[in-house]
Amino acid sequence: MALPFFPERRMRHVLVASLLLALSPFAAAQSPCFTGLVFDDANGDGRRGQGEAGIEGVLVSDGRQIVRTDAQGRYQLAASDAAVVSIIKPAGWQPGQRADGLPDTWRHRDDPAALQGPGQPAMPRPVQCRGFALQRQTLAPATLTSLLFADSQTTDMTEVGYYARDIIEPLIGTHRAHLGMTLGDITNDDMGLYPALTAQTTRLGVPWLHIPGNHDMDMDASSDADALTSFQRALGPDTFAWEEPQAVFIGLDDIIAQPGQRPAYIGGLREDQFDFLTQYLATLDDSRLVVVGMHMPLFDANFRVADRQKLFDLLARFPKRLVLSGHTHTQQHRHYGPADGWQGVGALHEYNVGAACGSYWSGVADATGIPVATMADGTPNGYGLLQVDGQGGYTLEYRAARAPAQAQMHLHAPRVLRQGAYPAWGLYANVWMGQADTVVEFRVDGGAWQPMTRIDKPDPALLAENAIDDLAPGLRGFDRSPEAEPSTHLWRAPVPTKLEAGEHRVDVRAQLPAGEYMVSTTYRLEPASR
Repeated sequence: MALPFFPERRMRHVLVASLLLALSPFAAAQSPCFTGLVFDDANGDGRRGQGEAGIEGVLVSDGRQIVRTDAQGRYQLAASDAAVVSIIKPAGWQPGQRADGLPDTWRHRDDPAALQGPGQPAMPRPVQCRGFALQRQTLAPATLTSLLFADSQTTDMTEVGYYARDIIEPLIGTHRAHLGMTLGDITNDDMGLYPALTAQTTRLGVPWLHIPGNHDMDMDASSDADALTSFQRALGPDTFAWEEPQAVFIGLDDIIAQPGQRPAYIGGLREDQFDFLTQYLATLDDSRLVVVGMHMPLFDANFRVADRQKLFDLLARFPKRLVLSGHTHTQQHRHYGPADGWQGVGALHEYNVGAACGSYWSGVADATGIPVATMADGTPNGYGLLQVDGQGGYTLEYRAARAPAQAQMHLHAPRVLRQGAYPAWGLYANVWMGQADTVVEFRVDGGAWQPMTRIDKPDPALLAENAIDDLAPGLRGFDRSPEAEPSTHLWRAPVPTKLEAGEHRVDVRAQLPAGEYMVSTTYRLEPASR
């Protein structure tokens, strides 16, 4: 679908119509930013100055309709009840920052900062929207790195402190990311925490995008249409796109609120979002990597099957695509094929990112006072990393909170076994980014490498923690660790017992897309005695 340009002659008619609209009661609820300007902010001060020209061809949206700016950088959206108007940041350009440090790519109708400010060219009312300022990127990285957070899900300021110390502060000055994205459940039903969370996240110094989750909905909402009022005021649009030379990022609110019903929400997409997707994807070349971020995963039993199929059909023409999600407080990968309704070339990959809060900031506190927060599949809390090269090829990694990059799995094995006993006891490797085709091997005392077998069982390390919680006379922390669930990335091998008595070293290695990783442990064999 061709997106219209608005020549100067037509703009004069639009301004007259806008003036008439301003006199009506209907206009009071409308955003002043349905008409506006995108300009080249050459000096980076956020204000349009002398000689700073408008930028032609930038996409602007209210979450449903999309238009392009004309040769003067002006755009006109049809008036609607949309609360937010945003630009789709084009590749090669960078937006300024809002006062809170978030990228200045959107305007909310209730935000005074959205109005025309000092230094902006005077325009007739109601065309008062503060112009969108963009600067050209001078040094575009060959490889784009994006931080992927899911479910920070803070309940109070104590947990905001955990988020700051556990996730944010170890990254300050050490990460090499160019972009960041939170995949929903930013808070845990307290939208008053958004400013504090934003203040922490923006310390990382990269543009940050937010997708809402079910815990970002206003609890007093009467319908799905007004469920994200607080989110939109604080964090911007719930449907958006962001372009980089290496990839296109699309954010979608995929939580359908059902106030007064059970369940209180389901997964799916709205018709306005499908309108947005249809228009936007039509502007993209087939060679682009399309990254779609959402909160509820497509494999969730509560996600509407018909909506998933419509999304599949829209993405099918792109050979390069990736879906990112959160919500489960576990970590896993899904690959959709014809049996799932996917008809594109090759499988569609969905990476369900582990939660920043892990198991809701629960579990025993460590020496620093932060809960261990291991998730139900045995994955530690943390965040994902997405790296995209110039051809749209991508690599995914996981980082456990406050752990070195080489920490990609943990082992569980018995400490002592009887020498010569039947080898019924297992060595377990939980490889957090493991998938069905991941090669995981072990060796004993530097011997030959042997394969381990992927199994669908709970992590015994977390089962042991559950047993300790069960037997404890009281809570060992604010709340106990989650009940262990079957993990999609657990491998097992029998521990050899027909060896000499004494200490034995076991090495385990895993071949992941980001490289080979190895970890070791020991066990002891004791001779039998009666």
